[in-house]
Amino acid sequence: MDHLAYDLCFEVQKDERLLIRRSNLGTQRSPVHGSPRASRFKKSKIFLSFAALIFSFNPLNLIMESQIHCLNPRLVSRISQRKPTYLCSFLLSPRPRVHKITSVSSYNHGKQISASTATTQTPISKPENIYAVNFQTLSSCKLGISRYPDFEYNAEGGRGTGTATRKSIDKDSNGEISVEFDLKTLYIPPLTSSTTKFLGLPLPPFLRIDITPEMFHGSIIPETGQVDLEFQAKFVFSVGTVYRAPPLMVKTVLTSEESRGTIRRGRGKKLDEGGKCKLVGVAMVQPIDDIFMDTFLGLPTECLADLTAIISVSDNQENV
Repeated sequence: MDHLAYDLCFEVQKDERLLIRRSNLGTQRSPVHGSPRASRFKKSKIFLSFAALIFSFNPLNLIMESQIHCLNPRLVSRISQRKPTYLCSFLLSPRPRVHKITSVSSYNHGKQISASTATTQTPISKPENIYAVNFQTLSSCKLGISRYPDFEYNAEGGRGTGTATRKSIDKDSNGEISVEFDLKTLYIPPLTSSTTKFLGLPLPPFLRIDITPEMFHGSIIPETGQVDLEFQAKFVFSVGTVYRAPPLMVKTVLTSEESRGTIRRGRGKKLDEGGKCKLVGVAMVQPIDDIFMDTFLGLPTECLADLTAIISVSDNQENV
């Protein structure tokens, strides 16, 4: 700011010398006091001096940097080259307009019109002829392999759920339904000393056979009580933490009818009014590339599954 006021004073002195030089050239003498030329010179000198004094005051200087107009073009060009200050920009910028937003309700003949979106929810209808099915294993079960005596197996606590679909709704059909069990809900108790006996004695505490189902589906004819379910599972023998054999793959059809093999056979029982049945199945067990198990069991050989279970089919589709 100080250097700008200095420049302005310098311009005042320069203009004063210029006016005196012009007057000397015209009359070869100084302007007489009281003459019109002297009066104009005095007024110009006073105006420029007053402008220099005002411009040296900082608050007004901020405004006059963008608004002052001088008779000297060179002074105007010097001032215009300076960047406008924030205060000048703020004072000279137009104020933002504030618009009021009012809500207007539409009326038609004195009645308010309101827009509403009507959503119609269509209830999701479940397909017909789909039912819920439950499976439970009971005690008095048996498992046998090769020519060894059967294991007395208490499978109580086993369970599973699934869905059943009627294959045909024709009047001439036998009412057969397809059943698919959810493997995530299917559980079959392992063979341990608390669930299994061999030759009337519990299994040794360190011996354990785990059963992991991999497939369980088939068909049921409620009118006749016939059941045919394809079953596939892994049987894993282990002796504590010392030995764990590769899994034995068993695949068979558990049926309420008769299942017959070369050295093994069994007969099941159809569903009664309470849903109780006996399912039997003979399967061929292949070698597992384990010298001990292949030799001890005599693989390949046949095995027999004899399960007592309760199968219930619900007519209430909401349980599916």
